[in-house]
Amino acid sequence: QVQLVESGGGLVQPGGSLRLSCVASGSIFSAMGWYRQVPGKERELVALIRSGGRTNYADSVKGRFTISRDNAKNTVYLQMNSLKPEDTAVYYCNVATDWGTEIGSWGRGTQVTVSS
Repeated sequence: QVQLVESGGGLVQPGGSLRLSCVASGSIFSAMGWYRQVPGKERELVALIRSGGRTNYADSVKGRFTISRDNAKNTVYLQMNSLKPEDTAVYYCNVATDWGTEIGSWGRGTQVTVSS
């Protein structure tokens, strides 16, 4: 099974930007998703990119986040701009169906904290 390692999180002020990376241990030919979770809440899909490049975003991040993939590097990115305190969460990536349902194992995630 493909192993996924997320990185790029950190502490950023409101309005700032971060770029998350997700490196897979092998080639990925399916859709990939970025998800996030805060304590006490269910993990939610933030952004999805299909094998052909078509993307979908949660309404809460549309216009601010951009998902992309580099198949040659087995890497998926999440560019996050205009960050808000409510974006604070642990962010995970996973292999997904074209409808956003995760089908792989979860990694450790990367913490994103938006605070002044």
